[in-house]
Amino acid sequence: MASALAVQNIQKPRLLIVEDEPFILLTLEDMLSDLGCTVAGSVTRVSEALDFIERESIDGALLDVNLGHQKIDPVADRLAALGQPFIFTTGYGPSGVPPTHNQRPVLQKPFRMDDLAKILRAEFKLDLITLDS
Repeated sequence: MASALAVQNIQKPRLLIVEDEPFILLTLEDMLSDLGCTVAGSVTRVSEALDFIERESIDGALLDVNLGHQKIDPVADRLAALGQPFIFTTGYGPSGVPPTHNQRPVLQKPFRMDDLAKILRAEFKLDLITLDS
């Protein structure tokens, strides 16, 4: 059977997803769940993300660079000010990332579960392991 990934830690990390494409959003939610993470919230607009960050506790975020006509910059700026880790998701590669955050990690769309697991392990220091089913 195919391999599955799981988090060894007892406490599941709480991650925010900021994504406006329904298919990608659902895929990310499923992948994060399969990786042993908790999706603390999923939002589709900058204002929703900023409100969520102020009222909820999270361990990190996955940020789509473009939300329709909105740029993700204010959300990235706020997370950086709070010292929260975040990863950009984009089909444009590193060139689409806000210049003030060009040192941040980028998950290139389209991506696979192992791509997501690798970047989560590196950036959020999650203890992911491969389990054979």
